[in-house]
Amino acid sequence: MDPRWLTSREMGTWLAYLAAARKLEEALDRQLQRDSGMSHAYYTILATLSATPGWALRMSELAKATNSSQSRLSHAVARLEEAGWVSRSGCPSDKRGSIASLTDAGHQVLAEAAPGHVEAVRSHLFDALTAEQAEQLGEICEAILAHSSGQVPVAAGSR
Repeated sequence: MDPRWLTSREMGTWLAYLAAARKLEEALDRQLQRDSGMSHAYYTILATLSATPGWALRMSELAKATNSSQSRLSHAVARLEEAGWVSRSGCPSDKRGSIASLTDAGHQVLAEAAPGHVEAVRSHLFDALTAEQAEQLGEICEAILAHSSGQVPVAAGSR
């Protein structure tokens, strides 16, 4: 079967998406490094844990939630443990698994970092869009995520 090459319009969209995603990630990482001394990846781990009951998740679930490999997450959690922001313990239901937990110190550093991070997200993403474009971006991202996980996407406008 012949490849389904991108049209020139699709290629332009793809390249613009890649550039925008890189610029946004770089801007968010720079802001967090400058203001809070942590990477965007570490912030994402802390924020994910803070949004779970008991501020804890199995490492495998945390890897999935943060879209990270097990080895990359394990390394990051080790660094966060050194900082005193996360602790690890054995999983009571599965001796092979482990649980990552947000510590009080981790919650505090996250609470201090969040206002600047949210402002950076607003400044670098939402301030560039109209309300309608922001809504469309949400729908587009949900459709891509649903497609990549084998789910049927929600039809535009049916929210």
